[in-house]
Amino acid sequence: MGCMRDAILDALENLTALEFKKFKMKLLSVPLREGYGHIPRGMLLPMDAVDLTDKLVSYYLEAYGANLTALVLRDMGMQEVAEQLQETLGKALHFVEQHRAALIARVTDVDGVLDALYGKVLTEEQYQAVRVERTNPTKMRKLFSFAPAWNLTCKDLLLQALRDTQPYLVVDLEQS
Repeated sequence: MGCMRDAILDALENLTALEFKKFKMKLLSVPLREGYGHIPRGMLLPMDAVDLTDKLVSYYLEAYGANLTALVLRDMGMQEVAEQLQETLGKALHFVEQHRAALIARVTDVDGVLDALYGKVLTEEQYQAVRVERTNPTKMRKLFSFAPAWNLTCKDLLLQALRDTQPYLVVDLEQS
């Protein structure tokens, strides 16, 4: 998945010095997903494009780092650069990352998915944390809150669990 890192770097290297400075300032104040923190200002401001790309990936991982970069670029009015980055991201994302919002909204057998992931992907504590949620969408959101730490095998196991418990949903999303 190094292509996302390359896409982030390409987007940042194509900014003018003033745009790059503005990007870093906006990055300090952009709202982040739960569980993430901002890169400290003192660390962020002196960075060049290569260092900032590395820091984005180490702080937010590749997929969220690329999404965050595109979000800041859009906020700066740089729609074309953001779209190019999103296009690369869409090609590189795993199925469960690409269809996150639809899965949160549409999975109806979350307990079946959890049972399939228990012990392989989810610890007892994570399993119980998801089970305690009241609705299927909040359960799926909680499940996805653990996803940034997952490797490709874990995401593949989630996809297989979805194929086993929600085959028509997966087929529908694959065709969309």
